[in-house]
Amino acid sequence: MQVRTRHTPAAGVARLVLAPGEPVLVERSSVLATSYGTAVDVRAKAPGVTAALCTAGAEGGWVDVAPPLPGDLHVLELEGTSGWCVSRTAWLASAATARLDPAAPPVRALHGGDHGVFTYAYGSGPVVLSCYGALDVVTLEAGELVTVDAGHVVAFAGTLQCRLRAVSPDAPQSVRNGEGLVLDFAGPGLVLTRTHSPRSLATWLRDNGFSTRA
Repeated sequence: MQVRTRHTPAAGVARLVLAPGEPVLVERSSVLATSYGTAVDVRAKAPGVTAALCTAGAEGGWVDVAPPLPGDLHVLELEGTSGWCVSRTAWLASAATARLDPAAPPVRALHGGDHGVFTYAYGSGPVVLSCYGALDVVTLEAGELVTVDAGHVVAFAGTLQCRLRAVSPDAPQSVRNGEGLVLDFAGPGLVLTRTHSPRSLATWLRDNGFSTRA
């Protein structure tokens, strides 16, 4: 699978170019268009995310995916060694050779055994991530520390040490959506962050009298 992005960084769209008969797993509501003859199976199951399986026809094809919120896109290239912890709200698509596991040890250690805001991407090939707003890449050297609000984390490398904790013990908090939580990171490794938080948008809409339900 090859990934070609356009309209970034304001309103990114990713075109997933597929070989003949090649499948790709995508976020179910993100499919914008496909080449004629590409099959879309909305009954596909993937742990921790809502997915559809798109399969190219005999001559190959493509799938265009776009996230529900405007912003940048980022493509992780997994190489079969260490994986990445990925926000479930940021995952957009992944090659058939990549896997998602919300119960993998790195995320189980964060969530305390419950399924939470992150899943674990591993294997090989590209994984497409969406970013509400602009994307920042934080590079941490060995022993360097940073704290990031959980709602602003897109993904982080498996080489990092991290801890999920409450901003305040008295404030509401949830491992399922990251409310009231921050992550402490220690390098070496990369942290991908977004300038805007989907959860903050939902909170703002609710607090200003707008319904967040369709």
